[in-house]
Amino acid sequence: MTNIDGLNLTEMSEPDGVVLVAGDGGLIGSYAAREYHSLGWEVHGVSRRDLATEWTHHSADLLTGEGLPVGVLSRVTHLVFGAYVEKSTEAELIQVNDALLQNTLDALHRNGAPLKHVTIYQGGKAYGHHLGFFNTPAKETDPRLIAPHFYYTQEDLLKRNARERGFAWTAIRPEGVTGYATGNPMNLLMVIGVYAAINKELGLPLRFPGTRAAYDVLYQTTDAELLGRATVWAGSEPKADGEAFNVTNGDVFRWSQLWPKFARHFAMEYAEPQQMSLAEAMPMRKHVWESLVERHGLRATPFEQLVGWGVGDFLFHHEADNITSTVKVRQAGFADVLDTETRLLELFDKLIEAKILPPLTA
Repeated sequence: MTNIDGLNLTEMSEPDGVVLVAGDGGLIGSYAAREYHSLGWEVHGVSRRDLATEWTHHSADLLTGEGLPVGVLSRVTHLVFGAYVEKSTEAELIQVNDALLQNTLDALHRNGAPLKHVTIYQGGKAYGHHLGFFNTPAKETDPRLIAPHFYYTQEDLLKRNARERGFAWTAIRPEGVTGYATGNPMNLLMVIGVYAAINKELGLPLRFPGTRAAYDVLYQTTDAELLGRATVWAGSEPKADGEAFNVTNGDVFRWSQLWPKFARHFAMEYAEPQQMSLAEAMPMRKHVWESLVERHGLRATPFEQLVGWGVGDFLFHHEADNITSTVKVRQAGFADVLDTETRLLELFDKLIEAKILPPLTA
């Protein structure tokens, strides 16, 4: 893999320490851990769940410190912070997620970790995506919103700690991350795949379940593998120190361009959009999915942990363009891109091969 200057990114990220991935059970954290592990780094992950992983996983609570691998903490050079706790209000989100990050940094400092770099993740909410319309293409230099958000408070917290304790840091801002992590429902890929499979089983055409306006706006996604590569790059690149970077696949699309192609790929009929609430409708189709799991021997995951239907409802009803500029990260040296349409179809096939989605011909 090379960047725009012809530099080999694999050589730039040769193993140079010990990586701790906070939240390795999540979509972003699991792919970052896998990427570091594939390059030969010593990787340790922590999350509250028990996980079977390629890297070394520790079941621990970052809020209380219970279960943290003290012996490992004393050797950590790179922290990838993908931990997150959902709360119903912004004040609660700030309180708990700031505590997660500060507690992790304090545990590393207390145990004498030779910490070199910390990566945190943000997203389109830094620009106001969750509020509706926002200025596009959004740039990292855009001013913050007056509305408080834990992205801002975590970044400020990280800056203070980096200044006082002498490590580098980078904030990466993906959008609509696509991939698969067992038991992690916050995943657009699974929303589309499971929704399509249930419709097909019921003999229904594939319809976009959002508004007509949302069907036609410009959108973008970030492949989880690409995001993992960006994470490794940031952890070893001096130009990434103290910077925030938008990281997406590098293209934009309209759902109206992709949904007919999804239908063809899944060997389904296509129909025009029909606005609905996935969060209300799809739990009532749980029995249909369970029948598919049994008939095709699919990986058994509780339906409630399989898909976050609210993710689809939010994105498929968002009626403003969502575009962030990736010029800054490319100029800094990370130029990895993917064609979103091709990649999504490839990922659906990978989910079928892994027996997470049913076969196309069924």
